[in-house]
Amino acid sequence: MDSRNESSETLRNKCAACFRQFNKIAHLVEHMRISYHSVHEPICGICKKHCRSFESLREHLIGPLPKQECKNIFNIRGCRFCLVILDSSNARWNHQERCQFSSLSAGLLARMANLGIRDNLTIDNGGTRSGPQVVALACKMVGGGSDGSLDLCARVCLIDESENIIFHTYVKPPIPVTNYRYETTGIRPEYLRDAMPLRQARRKIQDFLCNGEPMWKIRPKGGNARILVGHGLDHDLDRLQIEYPAVMIRDTSKYPPLMKTSKLSNSLKYLTQAYLGYDIQTGIQDPYEDCVATMRLYTRMRSQAHKIEYPLVSDPQNRNTFPSWTQTELERMTPEQMLEISRSDYYCWCLDSRDTTSAY
Repeated sequence: MDSRNESSETLRNKCAACFRQFNKIAHLVEHMRISYHSVHEPICGICKKHCRSFESLREHLIGPLPKQECKNIFNIRGCRFCLVILDSSNARWNHQERCQFSSLSAGLLARMANLGIRDNLTIDNGGTRSGPQVVALACKMVGGGSDGSLDLCARVCLIDESENIIFHTYVKPPIPVTNYRYETTGIRPEYLRDAMPLRQARRKIQDFLCNGEPMWKIRPKGGNARILVGHGLDHDLDRLQIEYPAVMIRDTSKYPPLMKTSKLSNSLKYLTQAYLGYDIQTGIQDPYEDCVATMRLYTRMRSQAHKIEYPLVSDPQNRNTFPSWTQTELERMTPEQMLEISRSDYYCWCLDSRDTTSAY
């Protein structure tokens, strides 16, 4: 085979998503089986390359070794927060002003610190959108145990999509506190003396999340249970001693598009600065501030305008349909056709904004 044929064959074996090239079509098929490329991945608005996360897309555009053509265009027309490409530099500036959120004022957070109990476990979403109601939760921990390293929930906050406080209270841990971690929590012993017992807070929050649905009956679509947003929710729910179905949880620390290229979690502080454009957790930390940041990240991810995939698969995770195709059938497909049938290995939050009941 001459060099031109080899080049043509390699081009035919080029992944239509990440642009990797393979010597054999069989290698491309294997790559597609394990890569889970889909329309839900972050995609470069210039060259259309699919990236595993927004972090890898950022590196592609403005990292240490960017694609130069994409970098040049991005520097003129790209939003540094959501990474979209606009039609002109003027459109970019107008968009970026709207895309960047404002931080919560120090005065508001100071008032929040002295708010005490806000027990208003109701939501009025004003009928602005269909589907399950969405709330965000965050906790602040003090230390227990002989060395103060055992995390104990001492403050919890719940907000709705409009950033209104639903529930906010100090929580009395079930065991003695040995380190109040005042420098970051701002919590003093007197704040917990008459605080709500953990068992009572747990019952209130769990009942509110389930919203009248038995735990075993909760499903992602068509029920009354509420979607729960947060960062590091496994830990927060464990410290609150709350169990909640994974299908109703949207965790910004575990959502693949928001993770590092190494597949490790980014801090909420970093995500807020990089994708929302303001700083949090700069002094004494407030759970309301964390709730607002996670809710804003969630709504930004949910608003991604992804192409609708057909047919909708029956798996809630929308996984690949590759197992239903033989190796020979896949090798006869073009790279574009393989990408068409490929599905992501995670649930994209954009699906929360669609009526996808038939997919479940």
